[in-house]
Amino acid sequence: MQAKSRRLTRTDAWISTLDHGLKTLAGVAPMSRPTPVATRPDSPLDETQRRESAALMRVNHVGEICAQALYRAQALSTRNEELRTHLEHAAQEELDHLAWTAERLRDLNDRPSLLNPLWYAGAFAIGTAAGLVSDKVSLGFVVETERQVEAHLDSHLERLPQGDETSRAIVTQMKDEEARHAEEAIARGAVALPAPVKRLMRVAARVMTRTAHYL
Repeated sequence: MQAKSRRLTRTDAWISTLDHGLKTLAGVAPMSRPTPVATRPDSPLDETQRRESAALMRVNHVGEICAQALYRAQALSTRNEELRTHLEHAAQEELDHLAWTAERLRDLNDRPSLLNPLWYAGAFAIGTAAGLVSDKVSLGFVVETERQVEAHLDSHLERLPQGDETSRAIVTQMKDEEARHAEEAIARGAVALPAPVKRLMRVAARVMTRTAHYL
């Protein structure tokens, strides 16, 4: 007789989320898809170009650390099983982004942000608060976050050294998927956030990106 599967409890969910967070910060979370491949080979980068590419990829890596925290907190907060599944699927795609940017940082002989635990904690708090208000508000945070990230990645495509084709391929793929995540959130009933909240998110993002560029 086949054993009946045990229903996961809230404690199980918290333990799983904690385990995922520790793996995210430790840099051991695996990718499910290969790193995007550039259509042209990279050109040699001088030291200035290498540092610029690495700084931009470190910022992108921080963005993915925050995305993991945000989506996992929202999935933990919602009582809608369908929405939870959707958020966990989006988090898996973002996990690939995290792995791609981490791999690229290693290729560029550089390191992730030293403040990643702080970024993760802040984003997790925001995701939890939004999820406790309502699912529609939670999805509204997804839309605004992804719209800001999309614009941010677009600016990186302009700033990356011309010869860094690998980084460009990664950023392009990420940008396309961030845009899709926003559209999917809108389709699921996301509400537009108040203008002051959007402005506060933009200010927080500027502080984060400027700090992560160096630290």
